[in-house]
Amino acid sequence: MSSPPPLRLLQPLPTLTSSFSTLLFLQNHLHSPSLTSLKRPKKILFSKPLKIPSFALTESSDSPHSLEPSPQTLLQELSDCFDLPPDYFQQLPSDLRLDLNDAAFDLSNGTVLDECGKELGEILLNLARAWELADTSTSRTLASKLSVLESSLTNNAKSAFGKRLLSAGMRFQSMGQYGQGELQKIAKTMITAGKLLSASSISTATDEEPKKETKVLKFGDLQIEITPLKANIGAVIGLVFGILSWELAQGIQSSPESSLEYANDNALLLAKSLRGTLLALCYSSTLLSACTTVGLLFLARQVKSREN
Repeated sequence: MSSPPPLRLLQPLPTLTSSFSTLLFLQNHLHSPSLTSLKRPKKILFSKPLKIPSFALTESSDSPHSLEPSPQTLLQELSDCFDLPPDYFQQLPSDLRLDLNDAAFDLSNGTVLDECGKELGEILLNLARAWELADTSTSRTLASKLSVLESSLTNNAKSAFGKRLLSAGMRFQSMGQYGQGELQKIAKTMITAGKLLSASSISTATDEEPKKETKVLKFGDLQIEITPLKANIGAVIGLVFGILSWELAQGIQSSPESSLEYANDNALLLAKSLRGTLLALCYSSTLLSACTTVGLLFLARQVKSREN
């Protein structure tokens, strides 16, 4: 029977185990990242929400005009650009006042009421008048109404309005830097809005179906629409009238002057004069009928080719 192992041989085991665990703890502490270092980037990434621009929600990113503001937005910005001190225009130098008057002329010259409509045309006339009088507050009030009217304009009115804004904006641009750059802000906004309005109206006009062109003949208050059928009928009538005129002229000319018998010489001279007048009238009617017939046939052919 073997004797039990000595007690002194079993005692170093706990010491060895504790040393080994201590060594493992130190290694893990030195070579492995802490929990706070792993979680801290997540807190940084998700601490603030991602902000998306408002225009990205309303327009597609693949659209060529997705980053362009609308004309109504630009006109509203133009109204904000005219939010100037009440005496701003009055304090402009004399040369800049002349440029401001030129801008007023470009904005309202010509038939502005017919091109832009009555409501917008009156606003442009009053706005130009305010610039001529250097009335800053009135121009601010009138400019604020432009963005409201933009949506109700027709394509032709938008095109005319855009051209006037573009021309007036070039006048403001020629004024150069003054003050805090207010005039250049106005010029940039007006030019951008003018180009956008002109471009949008042109693109819309190209998508519209072209209207059917008609020709109308006017005889006083009477108006007759020209069609190929009507033109051909008129050509036939002209041909018949020309033939009758020619036959009448030939009949008058075939009767010799010697066969005319009258009571006296005065009656004979009057008859000869009437005979010459009738011959001239019949021949001229024949020539006119021939020209009318050819013209109506050409017109019928032209109208028919345009319809096709």
